[in-house]
Amino acid sequence: MAKKLDLEILQGDTFTRVMRWETSPFIYKAITGVTQAAPVAITAIAHGLKAGWRVAVVSVKGMKALNAPHQGTRDSDYNQVTIVDVDNITLNKINSADYDAYTSGGYLQFWTPVDMAGYTARMTIKDRVGGTVLIALVSPTDIVIDNANHTITVTIGAAITAAFTWVKGTYDLELVSPTGVVTKLFKGNVVVRKELTT
Repeated sequence: MAKKLDLEILQGDTFTRVMRWETSPFIYKAITGVTQAAPVAITAIAHGLKAGWRVAVVSVKGMKALNAPHQGTRDSDYNQVTIVDVDNITLNKINSADYDAYTSGGYLQFWTPVDMAGYTARMTIKDRVGGTVLIALVSPTDIVIDNANHTITVTIGAAITAAFTWVKGTYDLELVSPTGVVTKLFKGNVVVRKELTT
């Protein structure tokens, strides 16, 4: 089932959106250290994460405020990581300076990245579901699949967005496997905001 993700395009600017394909099962990496700092820094030996991947923190003792409130079962439980090195990450949105000190335990919980080797991607924006096509994007020209970093990057150039005469639409993004299996990955509404500077 496609994940709901609304998009906003600023007319006259280059639109870039990085997306990631997550699937079950969860991967768990044991936490061995957490700092009281802004942003919070977490040690998890050989975590295997790529920049921007989303993690939930679960079962930490001491610094319990860091734990995801729903044990990583809701989208809001996850934060994008910044990679420090192979054993350490930071979570830029979390300031743990006033949290209780970390004592032990805990895991980084994250979804398994899908292997996208050989996949192609396509995205269509229409004025409404089943309506007129406003723009069609394809890989590798408009959509870049980076399997090594687990990213799908959609780009619409500034000259193209400047020429948009429409202000809202709906889209879906599909990934096509080497054997022709189509997966609708994301869908949602698109809004074009008018530029202020020309």
